[in-house]
Amino acid sequence: MTRVLAMVLLSSAMTLGTADAAEAGAPTEEVRRYTDQVQQILDDRTIKSADKRAAVRKVAEQVFDLRETARRALGPHWTKRSPAEQQEFVELFADLLEQTYIGKIDLYGGERLQYTSEAVDGDYAIVRARVLARQVEIPVEARMHRREGRWLIYDVAIENVSLIGNYRSQFDRIIRTSSYEELVRRLKTKRDDFLPKKPPPQRS
Repeated sequence: MTRVLAMVLLSSAMTLGTADAAEAGAPTEEVRRYTDQVQQILDDRTIKSADKRAAVRKVAEQVFDLRETARRALGPHWTKRSPAEQQEFVELFADLLEQTYIGKIDLYGGERLQYTSEAVDGDYAIVRARVLARQVEIPVEARMHRREGRWLIYDVAIENVSLIGNYRSQFDRIIRTSSYEELVRRLKTKRDDFLPKKPPPQRS
């Protein structure tokens, strides 16, 4: 449960999309700004759950470099895919993250982030924090890189478990034991199961 709560809070602010052009700030300030926006949305009891998910995704689109995350998650199999296949995979991966994390924001229970340190090495940075949840402190970190003047998140680690590393091992196992096509099929199945079901047509 602690891992779920941490992912709900942190990756809700750090999931899906690409960033709009804007002047870069310190990595921690970038994370803080967007996470604060997400917390305001989650704390607002007047907003319905479905609207909260949409609002969180809109905010998150400004801070996460999803293409880079998808590329790293697919690992060595990425370069074997055509540009069209790569784009399809990025979109399927975005849907998977939304289903897995943003789709669970109803579990949010008022947890807060406490930033602890920042390490910058050229165009790469790590922002470390703790999630404060019911007398439990959960270490988290945002791994970032600078692209076109912006600090963007490409990975999130919870209790030293990397989001990218977790998915990379799963994807690699499916591809090696079956095929890349099977991985795509499974991702599409999960996406379709997550989508709202259309009501049956009315008979006249």
